[in-house]
Amino acid sequence: MISQKVQDLIARLIQREGGFVDNPVDAGGATNYGITQATFNSWRASIGRPVANVQNLPIDEASQIYAARYFYGPGFDAISDPDLQEFLFDFAVNSGPAAAVSALQTSLNGMGLDSGRVDGDLGPKTRGAITRCQNIPELYYRVKSERWELLLRYIGRDHRQAIFALGWANRLDELNDNPTRDQ
Repeated sequence: MISQKVQDLIARLIQREGGFVDNPVDAGGATNYGITQATFNSWRASIGRPVANVQNLPIDEASQIYAARYFYGPGFDAISDPDLQEFLFDFAVNSGPAAAVSALQTSLNGMGLDSGRVDGDLGPKTRGAITRCQNIPELYYRVKSERWELLLRYIGRDHRQAIFALGWANRLDELNDNPTRDQ
């Protein structure tokens, strides 16, 4: 059962992602609600359902994938700050859970909070470092900087990815204006 809080995170994410697209330049290939064909195929195989075209992905199944693979799977339910939690969830969807957690670990280590080896696993050392963190806004912006660097590396490896830079920038700015801080 997906909690209402997680359903709300997923609804905002799907709104940012939009519907079906199949841009030949996009390394992820065909996507619907931000779910790639490869992720959809893997999900279907893991739950014993036949593979189908991602274009026909039901929104409720997209929500199940997001909850299982990009929120609960990486352990983001253990993060208490709602802005950091949503940012990491969104990061995981765009670049993979391990990339999001690695950026978190790098940021924690850079703040002098030992999160252990940067391995992309939100284990006990990383959770402990988050608990010890006294400046969550600084942590948030360090993770955001790590995400920017990763996006720039994507462009550096494949210059065609630059067509997505404005969308990525707008997305990161939108997350910065997360309304949960004011509630």
